[in-house]
Amino acid sequence: MKNLVVAGATLLISTQLWAADASATRMKIEQSLSNSNREAAEIARDANRKPAEVLEFFGLEDDMKVLEISPATGYWSKFLAPVLCSSGGELVFSVGVSDSFKSNVMTMDGMDCTSAINDAVNLGSIPEFEFDDSDFDLVLTFWNLHNPSAEDRENMSVAIFDALKPGGIYGAVDHTRRHNQPTTRATGRRLDPVLVIKEMEAVGFEFVDFSDMHYHPEDDLTQEVGTSGVQGNTDRFVLKFRKPE
Repeated sequence: MKNLVVAGATLLISTQLWAADASATRMKIEQSLSNSNREAAEIARDANRKPAEVLEFFGLEDDMKVLEISPATGYWSKFLAPVLCSSGGELVFSVGVSDSFKSNVMTMDGMDCTSAINDAVNLGSIPEFEFDDSDFDLVLTFWNLHNPSAEDRENMSVAIFDALKPGGIYGAVDHTRRHNQPTTRATGRRLDPVLVIKEMEAVGFEFVDFSDMHYHPEDDLTQEVGTSGVQGNTDRFVLKFRKPE
């Protein structure tokens, strides 16, 4: 009984410490959202995208080694990097990292702990490959999973699984497609979250949790995501996976 009490107390203390770390990191994220790297158009998207809530849900801590897949123009990168770089963390970009991103975003203030790897891999063609770096605590992908084919998605998922530390987290956000809905021109940039969970579990990930923070009941899931009135307000899934210990 004594051992159980000690174990329970240790777990409680660990949980409290993690909660304190997560809360402190979220505060840093919220402060970083107003940094000078960010454009007015990016800041305007924050209310809809809820970046601090998303990263807290995925368990970001400010000293982590993080891999961001296909950062596009750097919406997430511009506030995530300063948080990590100021606390001994690291942010690595891969898959579809453009030359303009490297020259315009990675050279900004507060981006000194960033790097880019596997430049030859892009979302349009993902062969079997391994990342040039590993031991990541967290891998993030935002609105990217719908781009590759199922086979290419599997190749990327396997590479991510291998690059994560045991216990590492893979967080994904993308546009929702209705379950078992066929692929059409209108639904091509949407994904069935049930399919995503199935694919991730097939390569070895554990499904941890989902969040409904991006539930948009006004999106009937039938329109192309760039349609006027739908763009920026799509229903999106937020899924969290773990590499087993």
